[in-house]
Amino acid sequence: METPARNRSILDFHRGLAAYAATPLVACPELAAATGMGTVTVKDESSRFGLNSFKVLGASWAMSRMAENDGPPAPVAAATAGNHGRAVAWMARQMGLRAFVFVPSGTSLRAVRNIRQEGAEIRIVPGNYEDAVSACECESRRRGWRVVSDTAYPGCTEMPCHIVEGYRTLFEECEEQLPKLGLPAPDVVLVQAGVGGLLSAAVHHYRARGDRPWLVSVQPAEASALLQSIRSPGGQRCRSTGARSSIMSVLNCAEVSMTAWSSIRSGVDLFLAIDDEYALAAVRRLRDSGVAAGVSGAAGLAGLLALGGDARFAEAKSRLGLTGSSHAMVINTEGPLEVRKMARE
Repeated sequence: METPARNRSILDFHRGLAAYAATPLVACPELAAATGMGTVTVKDESSRFGLNSFKVLGASWAMSRMAENDGPPAPVAAATAGNHGRAVAWMARQMGLRAFVFVPSGTSLRAVRNIRQEGAEIRIVPGNYEDAVSACECESRRRGWRVVSDTAYPGCTEMPCHIVEGYRTLFEECEEQLPKLGLPAPDVVLVQAGVGGLLSAAVHHYRARGDRPWLVSVQPAEASALLQSIRSPGGQRCRSTGARSSIMSVLNCAEVSMTAWSSIRSGVDLFLAIDDEYALAAVRRLRDSGVAAGVSGAAGLAGLLALGGDARFAEAKSRLGLTGSSHAMVINTEGPLEVRKMARE
């Protein structure tokens, strides 16, 4: 876990990038009324560096560390469902590096165009996200490219840890923004999880500070690797048995990152797996509050809606002690993306 001084250096690094601006933290009374909370704040990442997602925080920091430690420049490669690949391509362009991005064949046309516009070369991989990760690793090893992965697997553990470090800027900004809104620290923070990087960053941030907001993981019911892992014998990391067909497309991941799971297992208080209907409702609620979100971006709020309105979660809400005076914080991790699919290049 990083020291406060190290964490501050990450925030300072991001502040030194061209066009840096802290993304908004928005108090949304309409969402508080809809969820039965006293206050709901939304950290809106849809405008981060003009890239529609928080992912660039991790990619930029990790690639800067790579440049410091790994010798002469080499092309970089990444596997992605959209946002991480775009972030890697953007940072590669800043650094003057070639970038190769591997995407599963069901990736949206707009996501692919966005990555290409940053100057990366696309490799379309038949299958799912995990297939793209495997193809990226194999070809990069053969060609001598440096893999910028946001999920850890055997032989790739250091880069994902640096990416998680980079995400902590988001939470540092929140600490500075809450007093300006006249609000206390949150009682509960709900974070969507694909492979678990952002959730791991939340755990490290809040536990390092000694704060104890409740931390809630939110995943699609069809891709609930974290929930299934925490329920497994000994809480061992395991693959999701779901179809991974959720409309929350960037969360359709089979496994939690191997380097993230230890902190998540010890630091997260509640693991939710929700149906797509809550994500659609969250997108509408956020839009009505002036926040443009994609269905994956709205998943944290979707979890809060489910927690407040689904009888299956009534006991969980009670155990967290959430009431009409509680302050909940969620993250809009990405803006809207079209849902059209691409069969082949």
